Amino acid sequence: MSILESLNSYEDIKTLDEAKLAALCEELRRFVVETTAERGGHLSSNLGVTELTVAIHRVFDTRRDRLLFDVGHQSYIHKILTGRRDKFGTLRAFGGISGFPKPGESEHDAFVAGHASSAISTALGMARARTLMGQDYNVIALVGDGALTGGLAYEGLCDAGASGEKMIVILNDNGMSIDKNVGAMARHLARLRLRHSYVAFKNGYRRLMRRIPGGSWLYGKLHTVKQAIKETIFHCTMFEDMGFSYLGPVDGHNIKSLVSALTIARDNSGPTLVHVITTKGKGCRYAEVNPDAFHGVRSFDPVTGLIPASPPGFSSVFGEELCAIAAENKRVMAVTAAMIHGTGLADFAARFPARFFDVGICEGHAVSMIGGAAHQGLIPVFAVYSTFLQRSYDMILQDMALGREHAVLAVDRAGLSGEDGETHQGSMDISYLCSVPNMTVWSPASFNELRDMLRFCVERETGPVAIRYPKGGEGEYTEGGVVPAKRLGEPGEDVTLVTYGISVNTALKAKAELKKRAVAVDLIKLGRVKPIDFELIDGSVAKTGRLAVLEESVADGCLGQQIAAGLLERGVRLNSLSLLNLGDRFIPHGSVEELRHLCGIDAKGVVKAILSMTGGPAHGKDET
Repeated sequence: MSILESLNSYEDIKTLDEAKLAALCEELRRFVVETTAERGGHLSSNLGVTELTVAIHRVFDTRRDRLLFDVGHQSYIHKILTGRRDKFGTLRAFGGISGFPKPGESEHDAFVAGHASSAISTALGMARARTLMGQDYNVIALVGDGALTGGLAYEGLCDAGASGEKMIVILNDNGMSIDKNVGAMARHLARLRLRHSYVAFKNGYRRLMRRIPGGSWLYGKLHTVKQAIKETIFHCTMFEDMGFSYLGPVDGHNIKSLVSALTIARDNSGPTLVHVITTKGKGCRYAEVNPDAFHGVRSFDPVTGLIPASPPGFSSVFGEELCAIAAENKRVMAVTAAMIHGTGLADFAARFPARFFDVGICEGHAVSMIGGAAHQGLIPVFAVYSTFLQRSYDMILQDMALGREHAVLAVDRAGLSGEDGETHQGSMDISYLCSVPNMTVWSPASFNELRDMLRFCVERETGPVAIRYPKGGEGEYTEGGVVPAKRLGEPGEDVTLVTYGISVNTALKAKAELKKRAVAVDLIKLGRVKPIDFELIDGSVAKTGRLAVLEESVADGCLGQQIAAGLLERGVRLNSLSLLNLGDRFIPHGSVEELRHLCGIDAKGVVKAILSMTGGPAHGKDET
């Protein structure tokens, strides 16, 4: 029996012989690699925190102590150690375990996580709740160095440091140089600071100096001298200046050192930051060599690390066309928020480095920046996932739309994005973008439309504009053009079906099936979703009296509501309405097709809804 298989309960990790921990970590790595190779997911980040996660569970009890993951995609080892090993083969599958922390899945998952830089703020809230309610538990925020590119992390650090609350921030530093520590003296001081005696002396010295006459003044002077020396030889004063006790740097792959540091942090009475140095992809050769490629990865060969070539997708087509546009127009610049490859901008970055800007996990900053660049005459294009653009809503209003700045939001992963689940579905952008005055929103349904619409948005639009497109590839519909609205196929007399984007393929299937049932559908595809071109819709609904709107959007603020309201405002008769969308809920993880079926917006769901509107079996055959 393997060591991993011998862990039958959560308590077993705490009593496991220390000599077996290294072998356990290797087994955990193999287990994660094999599962991720089959299911896809986040590999490099989880391999990098294997020892750290084991050490956390040796020191803390996450049934009671609150462990918060920043982003959360590095929680696989945590899940395996907290009773989900047998279910790990269902990772990211519909109905299986999530790739992110999920409190409904386990008592060990303290909080939902999926977006970066917020864990410190959430942890501080939990620590304050513990204090005010007179309870006793530890609060730990595990934060990657990448999350410290986000401003929200510093808001949390400043408040937490000033609060004096007992809480721990573990900084998993796997790449970004944060005041790099070098030399023998730095290593000596790091070892010294990790001794219990040092921490006890430091806290006692501070209390004593504050009690004696003139002690506070003397402490301040000595502290200034000490800080100057440390700044010269150690360079790690930033966190202490914020109010944290700083421990580290600690070797993130040495469990003994990690347990020692975390025990000191646990026993400290105030905010403590443990600086851990890890290697992303640790223990897997191909992931260590190329950690970015194995950050978020689809299925691959677990032995060689070979990732099968993916077919063209909307992201890659966007990147190709933007390069072509930039080659012709030197005013075009591209911006991303730490998603160079995911948004298809790697080639742009290589070809036009002076006009490419990766701002880190700072979506709000990115929008304000492109507003300024646009105001001064550039044409900035910000490529960002729909779910992350949510973080920029105020900046879209204030720094783009208010001044009618001509900047382009390239909204990737719009609509259902699949296996990453609730925190990553692009279900909100229709609601929030269409609420912005002066904003124009386009939604291509094919690669050719994406190329044409992107060029139009850059070269012909004059104000703030968004172009939203899905994850993955195109479907049956492959036409191009830049048309606000058009009818697909022959006109229908029974019901008007309006859709946009990739949902057009579902609508075409439903239209064909309904034709077999003697239901004539008038299918209208919108290329521009704001402002809506009502001419075709008005004429069609005036004829059919029935309207169905198909879209991958939450219900409130969806395009269907906007269209229905617009029809009523203009006095167009509407006898029956069916809004086919994602409903008033967050959508779980699963394949896009599974999720469409769940929400009733696959072809079968559309057929069922329209048959209900038109009388069902009275029009022909019973529903299959």
